[in-house]
Amino acid sequence: MPFRGVRFAPGRDADTDSNRSTAALDRAARDGADVEPLAWDRAERERVLRKVRAYREIMPPHAFFAGRTAAVIRSLPIAHGEELEVAVYAPARAARRSGIRGIKVAPALATVHEHLGCRLTSPASTWAMLAHELSVRELVRIGDAIVSVPRDSKGIPHPHDCLATVDHLRNAAAAGPRRGAPKLRAAIESIRAGSSSPLETDYRLDAEAAGLPEPELDVDIFDSRGHRIGFTEIVYRAQRVLVEIEGDHHRTNRAQRNRDIEKYAAYVAEGWEVVRLTSLHIRGASPRATSVVRDVLLRRGWQPS
Repeated sequence: MPFRGVRFAPGRDADTDSNRSTAALDRAARDGADVEPLAWDRAERERVLRKVRAYREIMPPHAFFAGRTAAVIRSLPIAHGEELEVAVYAPARAARRSGIRGIKVAPALATVHEHLGCRLTSPASTWAMLAHELSVRELVRIGDAIVSVPRDSKGIPHPHDCLATVDHLRNAAAAGPRRGAPKLRAAIESIRAGSSSPLETDYRLDAEAAGLPEPELDVDIFDSRGHRIGFTEIVYRAQRVLVEIEGDHHRTNRAQRNRDIEKYAAYVAEGWEVVRLTSLHIRGASPRATSVVRDVLLRRGWQPS
């Protein structure tokens, strides 16, 4: 029984399965395996969504999910914890129940939307409400995910399908007094619409700190005849250098691997140099992504200022 008055349907315990999946990933990481970060995100999100679906059955009509819970529901990159975060507008009384962290928020500081059958804070409000507990880097990661422009299966970008824009985030940060407001103002300056994963955000922030030039993000690459070869995450156009940050599916999916081989060959034929990075290069015990890219940029003519 997840909450008093609610029972899971009999049968396979999906919550237990999700916890086991997360534990297995933890063990693999401790053993030195290169565990794909998105695998953690998927296991975590399913665990949280199961609790969300259960609590929704008894949730007061004026309440809404907020904080980390709202972020996970929208597939934003954040760890959750055991308690669901449930908010109400002041002066209503915040929820008090085992497994629930009640939050009271001023109406001006939280816009509420419907999503997946749930009432929850908007993406921009969710981001701003997390400022009191997250670092600037974490806020940039989440902000990048919110403003990221999705592409369809053919690689066509759909700008109108992003969760929010940088202006939406800026307006949420300025909606009124908030805890952590200075962190929001700092984060907004580093959020970029072209960063499509937390690994890309981490690389970009590390590269900036290391003094590398600011790259273009999520760029279509064309051949000399104007035909699109593909799109790539990070581009240093002046040096003709492309940086590809590869998830586990690039290794395990044969079709993806074959497409990558053909695409990289086409890039090289057009005079580009491709740098391929994984999570170990960026977040491993000895991160070296920026030094690898720096050496390539120097070799390709970049001169630090």
